[in-house]
Amino acid sequence: MLKEKIHKMSFAKIYPLYVNKAERKGRTKSEVDEIMRWLTGYSQKEIEAHIEMQTDLETFIEEAINFNPLSSLIRGVVCGVRVEDVEDPIIQKIRFLDKLIDELARGKSMEKILRKQK
Repeated sequence: MLKEKIHKMSFAKIYPLYVNKAERKGRTKSEVDEIMRWLTGYSQKEIEAHIEMQTDLETFIEEAINFNPLSSLIRGVVCGVRVEDVEDPIIQKIRFLDKLIDELARGKSMEKILRKQK
């Protein structure tokens, strides 16, 4: 039931929550957008189209055909669950996004959030 509830949540309703969380901690909407583009492979116009169309999270994630392969480097806990241990691939990708927004709000540099290799 929880899985279905998360899958069907509107991306348009979640997106402002991500932005608000970041801005409350002194970060910016453009940083949230950069994280989303990096993780999903979407262009800014594609992200905005998903918001306008009220796409659910499942569709938003499934249609991200260029999901960043470096997402496998994302580790840590979101809502008491280790993101690397989540079995459902859609939920795991949603949790990856949650984790990156958490890192942004906690003050990590964009270089570290985007797992830039030296």
